[in-house]
Amino acid sequence: MNKLSSRQVKQLKSQAHHLNPIFQVGKNGVNENFLEQIDDVLEKRELIKISILQNCLEDKDNIASQISEGTNSHIVTVIGNTIVLYRESKENKKIELS
Repeated sequence: MNKLSSRQVKQLKSQAHHLNPIFQVGKNGVNENFLEQIDDVLEKRELIKISILQNCLEDKDNIASQISEGTNSHIVTVIGNTIVLYRESKENKKIELS
Protein backbone atom coordinates (compact mmCIF):
# COMPACT_ATOMS: atom_id res chain seq x y z
CA MET A 1 0.00 0.00 0.00
CA ASN A 2 1.56 3.26 -1.14
CA LYS A 3 1.63 6.25 1.16
CA LEU A 4 -0.61 9.15 0.19
CA SER A 5 1.15 12.30 -0.94
CA SER A 6 0.34 15.62 0.71
CA ARG A 7 -1.50 16.68 -2.45
CA GLN A 8 -3.64 13.53 -2.33
CA VAL A 9 -4.37 14.02 1.38
CA LYS A 10 -5.47 17.59 0.69
CA GLN A 11 -7.71 16.43 -2.16
CA LEU A 12 -9.30 13.70 -0.02
CA LYS A 13 -9.82 16.07 2.93
CA SER A 14 -11.72 18.48 0.71
CA GLN A 15 -13.88 15.65 -0.67
CA ALA A 16 -14.54 14.29 2.83
CA HIS A 17 -15.56 17.67 4.24
CA HIS A 18 -19.24 17.31 3.32
CA LEU A 19 -19.52 13.64 4.35
CA ASN A 20 -21.34 12.55 7.49
CA PRO A 21 -19.83 9.85 9.72
CA ILE A 22 -21.16 6.41 8.80
CA PHE A 23 -19.83 4.47 11.79
CA GLN A 24 -19.39 5.24 15.47
CA VAL A 25 -16.84 3.71 17.82
CA GLY A 26 -18.18 3.41 21.37
CA LYS A 27 -17.03 1.83 24.60
CA ASN A 28 -16.77 -1.61 22.96
CA GLY A 29 -14.01 -0.36 20.68
CA VAL A 30 -13.11 -2.10 17.42
CA ASN A 31 -14.02 -5.74 16.79
CA GLU A 32 -13.92 -8.12 13.82
CA ASN A 33 -17.55 -7.55 12.80
CA PHE A 34 -17.04 -3.78 12.89
CA LEU A 35 -13.98 -4.09 10.63
CA GLU A 36 -15.88 -6.26 8.14
CA GLN A 37 -18.66 -3.68 7.88
CA ILE A 38 -16.17 -0.85 7.36
CA ASP A 39 -14.37 -2.97 4.76
CA ASP A 40 -17.60 -3.43 2.77
CA VAL A 41 -18.47 0.27 2.87
CA LEU A 42 -14.93 1.28 1.86
CA GLU A 43 -15.24 -0.93 -1.22
CA LYS A 44 -18.45 0.87 -2.18
CA ARG A 45 -17.58 4.45 -1.25
CA GLU A 46 -13.74 4.65 -1.05
CA LEU A 47 -13.86 7.61 1.37
CA ILE A 48 -15.65 7.48 4.74
CA LYS A 49 -15.83 9.20 8.10
CA ILE A 50 -15.99 7.43 11.44
CA SER A 51 -16.83 9.24 14.66
CA ILE A 52 -15.49 8.29 18.07
CA LEU A 53 -18.01 8.65 20.88
CA GLN A 54 -17.21 10.26 24.23
CA ASN A 55 -17.63 6.94 26.08
CA CYS A 56 -14.84 5.29 24.07
CA LEU A 57 -11.95 4.47 26.41
CA GLU A 58 -9.23 3.94 23.80
CA ASP A 59 -7.03 6.60 22.24
CA LYS A 60 -8.39 7.89 18.92
CA ASP A 61 -5.05 7.45 17.14
CA ASN A 62 -4.89 3.80 18.26
CA ILE A 63 -8.42 3.24 17.00
CA ALA A 64 -7.57 4.87 13.66
CA SER A 65 -4.53 2.64 13.17
CA GLN A 66 -6.46 -0.50 14.23
CA ILE A 67 -9.17 0.24 11.67
CA SER A 68 -6.64 1.20 9.00
CA GLU A 69 -4.65 -2.02 9.45
CA GLY A 70 -7.77 -4.16 9.72
CA THR A 71 -9.26 -2.79 6.50
CA ASN A 72 -6.00 -2.13 4.61
CA SER A 73 -6.94 1.54 4.18
CA HIS A 74 -5.22 4.91 4.51
CA ILE A 75 -5.85 7.30 7.40
CA VAL A 76 -6.46 10.60 5.63
CA THR A 77 -6.80 12.56 8.86
CA VAL A 78 -7.98 12.43 12.45
CA ILE A 79 -9.72 15.67 13.40
CA GLY A 80 -11.23 15.93 16.86
CA ASN A 81 -13.20 12.72 17.31
CA THR A 82 -13.55 12.01 13.60
CA ILE A 83 -11.42 9.67 11.50
CA VAL A 84 -11.36 9.96 7.70
CA LEU A 85 -10.34 6.79 5.85
CA TYR A 86 -9.62 6.14 2.17
CA ARG A 87 -9.10 2.95 0.22
CA GLU A 88 -9.14 2.64 -3.54
CA SER A 89 -12.03 0.47 -4.64
CA LYS A 90 -11.39 -2.52 -6.86
CA GLU A 91 -14.75 -2.40 -8.66
CA ASN A 92 -16.36 0.97 -7.84
CA LYS A 93 -13.53 3.41 -8.51
CA LYS A 94 -14.93 6.92 -8.14
CA ILE A 95 -12.08 9.05 -6.82
CA GLU A 96 -9.18 9.93 -9.12
CA LEU A 97 -6.17 11.00 -7.09
CA SER A 98 -3.81 13.53 -8.62
